[in-house]
Amino acid sequence: MSDPALPAARPTVDPRRLTAAPQPATQRAPGGGADTATVFDIANVDVFYGSFHAVKDVNFTVAKNEITALIGPSGCGKSTLLRSLNRMNDLVPGARVAGTVAYRGKNIYDQGVDAVEVRRRIGMVFQKANPFPKSIFDNVAYGPRIHGVKRSELADIVEDSLKKAALWDEVKDKLKQSALALSGGQQQRLCIARTIALAPEVVLMDEPCSALDPIATARIEELMVDLAKQFTIVIVTHNMQQAARVSDKTAFFSTEVNELSDTRTGVLVEFDDTQRIFTTPSDERTENYVTGRFG
Repeated sequence: MSDPALPAARPTVDPRRLTAAPQPATQRAPGGGADTATVFDIANVDVFYGSFHAVKDVNFTVAKNEITALIGPSGCGKSTLLRSLNRMNDLVPGARVAGTVAYRGKNIYDQGVDAVEVRRRIGMVFQKANPFPKSIFDNVAYGPRIHGVKRSELADIVEDSLKKAALWDEVKDKLKQSALALSGGQQQRLCIARTIALAPEVVLMDEPCSALDPIATARIEELMVDLAKQFTIVIVTHNMQQAARVSDKTAFFSTEVNELSDTRTGVLVEFDDTQRIFTTPSDERTENYVTGRFG
């Protein structure tokens, strides 16, 4: 990804950039992003799986250092759209994305764009924690190591990444132990640490709290607010209260039903400041969803 429209590639990891996370905030202020520069400009995006039209005509932007939440009923294409933001759909046979997903002004689907580099700059945390069957240390060091970071730098990167993920104090004395021995919430924070160890600009999160208890969920939400001071975050969530608590912008998706084929295509109904979406939405479908009348 050497196109001049993109910023020059960063060093794989700059240890000076990785500093301890500040104390977590309990609530995300509306419009809390420190920098309104556009990171993603998503224009006329359609996603297909073979002949199936999964998501139709999506248009919105994502600003730097903001948290953008994607909400809507099951099957409306939220996760499909999220995976299109770092080309994870490339790994699905028959998947195809039309339109423009511009990251820093460059369409990530243009010919010649390196999908691996896209995924380094735009990391992803999945719905279910998926630590490697390795030690805690090796989980976090894995990405930097395969990208050629010197062995002498790995310990600092692991420590600083775990601090950013609010996990260091809990695991600093057992870094050689298996990551699989951690609790579910700890494993999810470990996966976040593993993602940010490569110093991405964007972190995508696909329902990261769906399998967690309320206490672990609160820890992840506090962590997201902290991380947004240094990263841009896009999250898929079924938890509307979570979207209201942590996000700056919200995109509400719904479905259009094809009566002939009995298939459902995801559509973006409304995109706006989170406070507006949850208090004075402009579309009746949004109001019906956020007030619990359907979904």
